[in-house]
Amino acid sequence: MPLDAAALLQRASIRAKTVALVAAVALGLFATLLAAAGKDPLKAYADTLVYVFGNAYGFSELLVRMIPLLLTAVAAALPARIGIINVGAEGQLYMGAWLTTAGALAFSEQPAFVLVPLLTVLGFIGGGLWALIAGLLRALRLVNETISTLVLNYVAPLIVSYFIFGPWRSQESSAYPESPAFVDAARLPTFFHSRVHLGLAFALAVLILYSLAMARTRFGLDMRAIGGNPEAARRLGIPIVRYMLIVMFIGGGVAGLAGMAEVTAIQGRLVAEVSPGYGFMGFLVSWLASNSAGGIVIMSFLFALISSAGDILQITQGLPSAVVNILMAVILFVVLGRQAAGSAAR
Repeated sequence: MPLDAAALLQRASIRAKTVALVAAVALGLFATLLAAAGKDPLKAYADTLVYVFGNAYGFSELLVRMIPLLLTAVAAALPARIGIINVGAEGQLYMGAWLTTAGALAFSEQPAFVLVPLLTVLGFIGGGLWALIAGLLRALRLVNETISTLVLNYVAPLIVSYFIFGPWRSQESSAYPESPAFVDAARLPTFFHSRVHLGLAFALAVLILYSLAMARTRFGLDMRAIGGNPEAARRLGIPIVRYMLIVMFIGGGVAGLAGMAEVTAIQGRLVAEVSPGYGFMGFLVSWLASNSAGGIVIMSFLFALISSAGDILQITQGLPSAVVNILMAVILFVVLGRQAAGSAAR
């Protein structure tokens, strides 16, 4: 076996063991909390597994939840490679959905083979331009990108709300503001009589391109150089500002694809709550996965499973669906504690 392949397998094995250890500790702590609340943790976990893996519908919904997590995680992981912290995938998702809606309403007479690619491009551009604002502010040394992307997360939903309360408000829904329904040609196709849609192919393609670009291209080599030592990269003539703007646009565009997929495949129109926090969860997935493509798949699966657990625990255990936030927080603290212990040992 070639040396690089053996090294990749070894890293993958270590990563899988780490994820398994973190999941086991977090689930153990969460079980303690459930027991303290008078619930049966074993039944809770069993119900979740039966719901997700015991029937085709549950597993398909798991995949549906994974799609935006995969995309928003890559949106955070790509800029992180050069030391940029993009916590704005939530806002970028919203702006991708917003520009997608503009295209769906303006070009509704176009056939599907024209409209679907057009909306995909518009979703990417919407998220990319929104992220580029923060990239420009960082490049001009005016505002740290962590602050600007975080603040822009709260601006984007306001823009969406303005349009669905105003010029795009559907006349058919007086009680709940939303845009008119998209025509069938503007809807992403779904598979196997489920809600699993073409966005899954987009997400997997993005992950593959991200992995190949980082490992096999000059672009990835330059990014690793910038992330490793920006000053040395600058002295070598690598255009750091250009890379900064490019990765912010691409990262935001990938998050915009998540928004495009949500409105064209799931909602079928623009609504006020396009996302239940996928952008924030995607950032956490990326961080826990150490920005690796394989780790993003594993952590997205885990977080989608946790999210699915919220629905079933609400039914079988009488717990609020927000209880999944506690489990996610437990996972975060377990990882932080493990890292702190590792640093102290070194």
